[in-house]
Amino acid sequence: MIGAQYIADALQHNTTLIILDLENNKIGAIGAQHMADALQHNMTLTTLNLSSNQIEALGAQHIADALKHNTTLTTLELQLNEIGDTGAQHIADALQHNTTLTTLDLFSDRIGALGAQYIADALQHNRTTPETAIDAATVNQHNNLDMLKK
Repeated sequence: MIGAQYIADALQHNTTLIILDLENNKIGAIGAQHMADALQHNMTLTTLNLSSNQIEALGAQHIADALKHNTTLTTLELQLNEIGDTGAQHIADALQHNTTLTTLDLFSDRIGALGAQYIADALQHNRTTPETAIDAATVNQHNNLDMLKK
């Protein structure tokens, strides 16, 4: 978590780094909050990988809040963070405001039928309609795979 804070502080003043991969660093929701704070100020980062960081729904909320204001991030990887339906709802809310994200990875995030519906609804209203990866097995068992393809 402290490491994420140092990286986030540096990102706020960054003018060159465009890709940041923090996969599998266990930053948790607090680390996600630090990264979200940085995303609100950073104008160069285009790709952020926060996969396998145990951010859960609260961390997803922080990232979603940043996505509402960030205008440079095009790729966001959040797989294996167990954000669940609540986290998916936060991300879906952000997608209704964000116009730059083109790739969103939510694979294996314990998103069920309700969360998949939130994402599907948001994608229908998003002008850029990001390529979105969600665990097909989870979505398919709830018969919602077709709605994500629309």
